[in-house]
Amino acid sequence: MTTTAQGEVARGELVVLREKRLGDAPDDFRWRSDAELARFDAARPFASAYQDYLALYRDELAYPSPYRRSLAIEDADGAHIGNAMYYNIDAIRREAEIGITIGERAFWSRGYGTDAVKALVRHIIRTTGFRRVYLKTLDWNARAQRAFEKAGFRVCGRSRRGGNTFVVMEYMSAWLDLAHDL
Repeated sequence: MTTTAQGEVARGELVVLREKRLGDAPDDFRWRSDAELARFDAARPFASAYQDYLALYRDELAYPSPYRRSLAIEDADGAHIGNAMYYNIDAIRREAEIGITIGERAFWSRGYGTDAVKALVRHIIRTTGFRRVYLKTLDWNARAQRAFEKAGFRVCGRSRRGGNTFVVMEYMSAWLDLAHDL
């Protein structure tokens, strides 16, 4: 029998997506400060002190944006291994962009990212009625592209930002058989 994790939003075969909590801040700070992880997001690592990060983190928890939702990714044992989010929420177009980070390197290339993406997409489509979920990943990040393809995403274009080229991928709700897929 599977027990429900505190704040659980969605569940995959390997992961649980749950609401963020203050106790996630140390992991999130470590991951956001990591130069290699920042490179995967075409971002700069967070360079301020932990207390500055914690102040921002508390504000985000207390005053969440209606245009984005951040979730924690846990493994089957309840360890916080990464984060998933959906943002650029457009209720009129019925779509949102997603992002995912598996911060704990021991979980890379083991299916956790794909499983988290599947659980996130299933959750978004079932609870919002959105017709499209999309993402952008750096054109050189073949590992991420493979994970997204395994989750059912298809390449639909390219974009450029800040001197970087991104592969744009999408998942359409019409592709989801709610009884069987994802």
